Amino acid sequence: MRKRDIVLKISQDTGIKQVVVKEVVQRTFDTILDTLKGGKRIELRNFGVFQIKKRKKRIGRNPKTGEVVPVPERRVVVFKPGLEMKTTIK
Repeated sequence: MRKRDIVLKISQDTGIKQVVVKEVVQRTFDTILDTLKGGKRIELRNFGVFQIKKRKKRIGRNPKTGEVVPVPERRVVVFKPGLEMKTTIK
């Protein structure tokens, strides 16, 4: 499902114009990104938690050549589903 599909579904279900729904959805995603950039976590009750975790630097290998390659430390976004999502998807 793409963002456009989400906008269409919400617009059909609520009767709100697609342009308005698209703006709200985009601002929601922008807010989530800005919050994560700031190093804060986002907890959406019964849905899940988005947060940033640091991956330590490590030594990796190039699978083709077997050459040792250093992999730098980096930050990644992780998502932990909430209880309601876990039971629904189960």
